[in-house]
Amino acid sequence: MHWAVIIGLVLMIPILAIVLDSSVGQAWAKRIARGEKDGTSPETEARVQELQAEVKYLTESMESLRDETEFVRRLIEGTDEGDTSRLGPGE
Repeated sequence: MHWAVIIGLVLMIPILAIVLDSSVGQAWAKRIARGEKDGTSPETEARVQELQAEVKYLTESMESLRDETEFVRRLIEGTDEGDTSRLGPGE
């Protein structure tokens, strides 16, 4: 039983060295060095906030353009159902 534990520990040392020397181990070490929590850095959080604000602005702009386009379409077609003050052709 003791030999199995000793052999396991001896084999874990080179395996651990290989993993830590790999690209995954190096990325993990960089993340620890930067102090990231849950895989996000302060720079990433700031960038996400900036992108969310930009998406909100673009969404509002698209809604405004949609309303303006609908207004122009109705104006050109002359199909304003609720407008009874307009005169028909020849009136």
